[in-house]
Amino acid sequence: MQQKEFYNTVGQQSVAEFKDRGSRFLAYAFPIKDVEEFKNHLQQLKKEHPKAVHHCFAYRIGLDGNNFRVSDDGEPSGTAGKPILGQIDSKELTNTLVVVVRYFGGTLLGVPGLINAYKNATSMALQLTTIIAKAVEVNYMLQYDYTQMNDVMILVKKYNCSILAQETQLFCILKVGVPLSRLEEFLYKIRDLRNIEVQKIK
Repeated sequence: MQQKEFYNTVGQQSVAEFKDRGSRFLAYAFPIKDVEEFKNHLQQLKKEHPKAVHHCFAYRIGLDGNNFRVSDDGEPSGTAGKPILGQIDSKELTNTLVVVVRYFGGTLLGVPGLINAYKNATSMALQLTTIIAKAVEVNYMLQYDYTQMNDVMILVKKYNCSILAQETQLFCILKVGVPLSRLEEFLYKIRDLRNIEVQKIK
């Protein structure tokens, strides 16, 4: 199986509102990289909406399809988290979080009504953001002498690598994400430079 070189995610945060029989469903979509970011967004929304009765969510992170979570947050089982995740998956997104905040309007919507509301709110939020294709990156640590800084940086820019961390002393340490599609070329060129240590990191 060939590894994908790109993945789709949301370009920026968006919010949409869906109403049904007095209940309000506010759907927030976020691009996220890890579970820590998810926790921060959820805490923030709970602070912003302390009077809401439910904060339901779903997210998917990573490329193997195994890192996801759904929560009905007190709604009947399967009526909130699953429909939210279903919308994320229907657009083939990853590194994406959607939290739907519900204000109860006094009328019970029943299971089909809830599934419909969470699905529609999520769908609307995802339509309001741009879907972007991002390069799948492989992370490497480069160690080199300060005098080679310029040569290394030229290659990092040329191959559209993202800089994850940088330490500059007498010896420089640079952590970069290298696009999978350019990996072979990049490694070939960087190893062409003398006295540079190249190490793959997880």
